[in-house]
Amino acid sequence: MICVVSGVASDLGRPILMEIIDNVSRLFGDDLKNTLKPGAKLRVAASCFSMYAYEALKTELEQIEELEFIFTSPTFLAEEVTDKIRKERREFHIPKLERERSLYGSEFEIQLRNKLTQRAIARECAEWLRRKATFKSNRSKSPMQQFACVQAGGADAAYMPLHGFTAVDLGYQQGNAVSNFINKIDEPVLTSQYLNLFGQIWNDPDKLEDVTAQICEHIASVYQENSPESIYFLMLYNIFNEFLDDISEDVLPNDRTGYQDTLIWNKLFNYQKDAATGIINKLETYSGCILADSVGLGKTFTALAVVKYYELRNKSVLVLCPKKLADNWLNYNRNLKTNLFAKDRFNYDVLCHTDLNRTSGESFGTPLNRINWGNYDLVVIDESHNFRNNDAVKERETRYQKLMNKVIREGVKTKVLMLSATPVNNRFNDLRNQLALAYEGDSENLNKKLRTSKTVEEVFRNAQKAFNVWSQLPPEKRTPRAILDALDFDFFELLDSVTIARSRKHIQAFYDTKDIGPFPERRKPISFHSPLTGLDDAPSFNAIFEKLSRLKLSVYAPVSYILPSCLKKYEDMYDTKVGSKGTLRQADREKSLQALLTVNLLKRLESSVAAFRLTLQMLRKNHLRTLDKIVNFRQVGGRLSVGDMTDALEGLEAEDDDLLELEEDTDIGGKVQINLADMDLPRWQFDLGQDLEHIEELFHAMERITPAHDSKLQHLKAHVLDKIASPINPANRKVLIFTAFADTANYLYENLAPELWAREQLHTGKVTGGGQPKSTLGKGYDFQELLTLFSPRSKEKAIVLPHELGEIDVLIGTDCISEGQNLQDCDYVINYDIHWNPVRIIQRFGRVDRIGSPNSSIQLVNYWPDISLDEYIRLKERVESRMMIADVTATGDDNVLSAQANDVAYRKEQLRRLQEEVIELEDLKTGVSITDLGLNDFRMDLLNYVKVHGELKHAPNGLHAIVPANAPLGLLPGAFFTLRNRNDGVNPPTSLPQHNRLHPYYLVYIGSDGQVIHDHTEVKRLLDLARSCCKGQDQPIVELCQQFNRQTADGRNMQAYSDLLGKAIRSMIEVKEEKDIDSLFSGGKTTALTRTISGLDDFELIAFLVVQDVA
Repeated sequence: MICVVSGVASDLGRPILMEIIDNVSRLFGDDLKNTLKPGAKLRVAASCFSMYAYEALKTELEQIEELEFIFTSPTFLAEEVTDKIRKERREFHIPKLERERSLYGSEFEIQLRNKLTQRAIARECAEWLRRKATFKSNRSKSPMQQFACVQAGGADAAYMPLHGFTAVDLGYQQGNAVSNFINKIDEPVLTSQYLNLFGQIWNDPDKLEDVTAQICEHIASVYQENSPESIYFLMLYNIFNEFLDDISEDVLPNDRTGYQDTLIWNKLFNYQKDAATGIINKLETYSGCILADSVGLGKTFTALAVVKYYELRNKSVLVLCPKKLADNWLNYNRNLKTNLFAKDRFNYDVLCHTDLNRTSGESFGTPLNRINWGNYDLVVIDESHNFRNNDAVKERETRYQKLMNKVIREGVKTKVLMLSATPVNNRFNDLRNQLALAYEGDSENLNKKLRTSKTVEEVFRNAQKAFNVWSQLPPEKRTPRAILDALDFDFFELLDSVTIARSRKHIQAFYDTKDIGPFPERRKPISFHSPLTGLDDAPSFNAIFEKLSRLKLSVYAPVSYILPSCLKKYEDMYDTKVGSKGTLRQADREKSLQALLTVNLLKRLESSVAAFRLTLQMLRKNHLRTLDKIVNFRQVGGRLSVGDMTDALEGLEAEDDDLLELEEDTDIGGKVQINLADMDLPRWQFDLGQDLEHIEELFHAMERITPAHDSKLQHLKAHVLDKIASPINPANRKVLIFTAFADTANYLYENLAPELWAREQLHTGKVTGGGQPKSTLGKGYDFQELLTLFSPRSKEKAIVLPHELGEIDVLIGTDCISEGQNLQDCDYVINYDIHWNPVRIIQRFGRVDRIGSPNSSIQLVNYWPDISLDEYIRLKERVESRMMIADVTATGDDNVLSAQANDVAYRKEQLRRLQEEVIELEDLKTGVSITDLGLNDFRMDLLNYVKVHGELKHAPNGLHAIVPANAPLGLLPGAFFTLRNRNDGVNPPTSLPQHNRLHPYYLVYIGSDGQVIHDHTEVKRLLDLARSCCKGQDQPIVELCQQFNRQTADGRNMQAYSDLLGKAIRSMIEVKEEKDIDSLFSGGKTTALTRTISGLDDFELIAFLVVQDVA
């Protein structure tokens, strides 16, 4: 075909008439409107078709006879890539997807889509397509020209070149092309050649495949009613599509290991399975994870499932736990009747935290001098907050350093799973030090895997600054929301990457717990204030404390009595250099031990007369023995020495309460030996004598208080019998009694057990962590068996001890059972003494306060000392201030004194609340609760959905679903918008602080009154709400859909929601400006003036949820 330009004659003998449409002053769409006469036929060969092109030409297209449309590249053909996870042939796959999605509006038709009328348009377009249109797609790999022809009874026209058939190509919307010129040819000879070319291709089945049915089906998906669940997953699919792209077989649990067939996996609840999958993903990606689910959510079983997964991959696993919890872990890796998972053949090793300090001896049969510490692929650290401190000590390796150097850095690459209900106390360094175990102390290992603009060190420094400012706020402003607002994007990104922490509120609100059962209702706690005794001349609690505070306990401080002339010798021998804190003097260590023992005496007095009496007896014996030694030395002379006992501090677990073994005579063979000839013996002898007087006096007073005169014991007896006579749940006579001390447990058992058997024929058991458990069943049982007999349903007695007929109804225990045990058959917990750390009270109650409890309600009972709360707190302050004076880093290791730096007002509030209610662990801490900040649950939701249903990449944008309003859940009438930002103006560059964790995706929840309910920075809250109203709703809610369609004229009148969308986007601009201004006045880089949002067109609507009142 020869064309002549500028009016030169063609071979046809006359000029060719060709016009240029510039799509600026003259639009292709307007020209088509004039050309499309009634009865005309439209033929188009283009890369894509948009229903907004139909909308623009609707009147004219309604009059034509037919549309024949060829997709010039393969479009809407059967999927060639079947693997859901691996994206092969992406170069072909993505453009094809873009062409297909243009059907619902191309990327430049955002303005039209944001009017939200696409549903009405889609319905009309689909109805027209079925009547008048046929679509075929190029099935070959050969390129094809793009053009359009109109056949209109002699007035034919051809248009070329075309890109697509969209509102942009018609000239009605602006695209990004430099120019959009189209040539119009209406010379009959030429137009007929175009029509012939089109006809040849159209009728060639080798080149084209009919895709009309697919087009109609796809377009129908825009106007059909959607289930809330499908919109929820569409939101997640868009927001977390990078996560789906990043995951591979390497970082997901490998199904081929058979882990899903194990007993432990099938014992997990749905939320535990999500946690276990998330943990494996995080361990594989970042080498570490902290599981900080709240008390009572079953962290032990979740961790066991993770351990089993790695064992099935032939990995070597070590569990490091506090000594008191060792029995719990040992129960599952041994071939025991009480092991529910014996068939799973667990074979991990169990060692105690304190074993890291030891170099000889055995631990559960393992010789410590021969352990191959560097050969563990996975280390599970139970109560990982005991590794909060990383202070170096020159002369020896601390527990933390040994763990880091010998277990994690040496030998094979080690992954670290940490379990803790309280990973953050009030320093973010607590969390950083625990995380450092995962990245081997080199934060660069983690930095390169995170999407943060700052290093891990900077993130924690900034978080600590924010926390320090927050902690100075007045109590009414010191809210969880205030601290969350002060922390930046990077902190949440870091937490989300390496922690899983859900509260029970979260599980109740966002998981289907019908199969598990609810949490039991917590009754208001009962508080009793019992005096020591009813005897007339017995001293009061306060009087005894006064005497205790006068005790110097100089028997434990021989270093303080060394003569000045001899002191240098001992300082050189025994003082230790501590990393950042200068020198740790032996005298300071002794002060710490004295303070610890004073506190211990007070706690034991608070616990029971018997425990206090035994401690006084021990002290008396130690004093008499030391005084004898001094008298003997003065008479005979010679080389006699005494030892100090500070070494015992090193073997202590953090928060260890039972210090009685300390008070045995251990001065022989202690590391620190002091020659009596170097001591100021008269002064020491005098102080020892003074102490002995006070001890004798107190001891004789306590001796008079027999069990019959022990008011608290007698009250407990009567109260337990009352509970048994009037159970709070039908026929449930079980009672769990906690005490901090084994001596108190023994005392209660001796006095309660005979009476309960004689009066009620009920059996009593006792577990203290040390020594053999006891019961009145007349036969010896070990720790796990006794607990199984106490809680037969939760411990599955029918499986593990089918032939045991006895049952225990009253169990007396120490804190060896306050963690990691499920004793929910019981509905009544009595704290015979109040633990000084309120977290322990919650953990004790967590044994029965568990999801799936058979009891409808549960009761907590607390015995307080017979003084007012203010007096009690003042007393604690005085003791603790003594502890603070004695340097709390006495061991250069974790703070065994656990003297928390909480402010007094807060502690008072905690204890006052404990009298009124059972508080949540996350409500209790002064610091930040990290629960419920992570987005792991949503990723797991999406992953499980995609595994079953395949990917959602073909779903059109702009879909919606209707959900009912529910004020108690926080669902008020309005709309949730999920948007994608199309320029970078909203979120700052990665080098600056970020405001939105989901960028480029944005969620906004705006009320029907135009007020923002939750802005785009509240990502977790928004996703939680979406999940709570959508998940499980797999069908459209018909009544609500009908109501919505009436209000919006079947989607044609969407002005109200379009206005809300505009307001939602403007609200994001306002929040950005506010944050920018904040950043101007805070230190560091600013995000102000970095680029701004130009408005609505910067955002593309992905999906929305309409929250509507039910009429």
